Amino acid sequence: MSAAAPAPEAVGVIGGGRMGSGIAHAFLMAGSTVRLVERDAESSGRAREAVRRALARSAEHGSAAGMTAMAAPDDVLDERFTIATDLDALAGYGLVIEAVPEDHGLKHDALTRAASVLADDAVLATNTSSMSIDALAAGLARPQRFLGLHFFNPVPASALVEIVRGAATDESVIARCRGWIDALGKSAVVVRDSPGFASSRLGVALGLEAIRMLEEGVASAADIDTAMVRGYRHPLGPLRTTDLVGLEVRLAIAEQLATTLGARFEPPALLRRMVAEGRLGRKSGQGFYHWDEEER
Repeated sequence: MSAAAPAPEAVGVIGGGRMGSGIAHAFLMAGSTVRLVERDAESSGRAREAVRRALARSAEHGSAAGMTAMAAPDDVLDERFTIATDLDALAGYGLVIEAVPEDHGLKHDALTRAASVLADDAVLATNTSSMSIDALAAGLARPQRFLGLHFFNPVPASALVEIVRGAATDESVIARCRGWIDALGKSAVVVRDSPGFASSRLGVALGLEAIRMLEEGVASAADIDTAMVRGYRHPLGPLRTTDLVGLEVRLAIAEQLATTLGARFEPPALLRRMVAEGRLGRKSGQGFYHWDEEER
């Protein structure tokens, strides 16, 4: 039996929000050196604190996937984590993952600038839950080295990464990323570039139908979720999952899928209203459920 592939030695992450900081944490846990790029000092400070908290939770719970021993969080940060505000700082990195918000312009700009400084054999990835990999690849240097790596929120608790193959993606890049994901202690599925890929398309369809049922008064949020957890053995119900993902994120994905796949993905009025009112789920403290400060 061949030995498992090691984690990449050095990983760059563009964007330090919830997803970017979670991805950075995952690779730090696997032993990689990580450089995160954020837009300014204030954002950098928030990202560093988010990664520090995630490392502290891992140390507390003893979850050191890919590591033989869990170092103190501050030691990990000091030894293997840096933050920069210029994408030029990623030159020489073998894997760079873009994790900025789900906006095509923002993502394409970050990817184009990153591709211009990377070596010919580097792998460039986007963390997106629904955007077209081929559309993001347009105009990129070396599109054969580009693909989607869809991590799930929250990254530390998720066991899956969706590898999204673009039309130009080289098979050797797919294989390499499979090995890296395995080194994170996560499983990979490979899908071709298509609206919503596999996970978002299925997950959003279920979530939207649950919201429609709540809107129609079929059952309470808790009972709808319990039906799926107890009846179908889902680890979380669709409404609680939507709270964790963020209602505004689910709305944006649904709107995008509705333009490509039709009216069955049209967002319910209840979802639009809750987003307009700022009820975004766990991050805001209120969604389909109430979230205490310690739960956020």
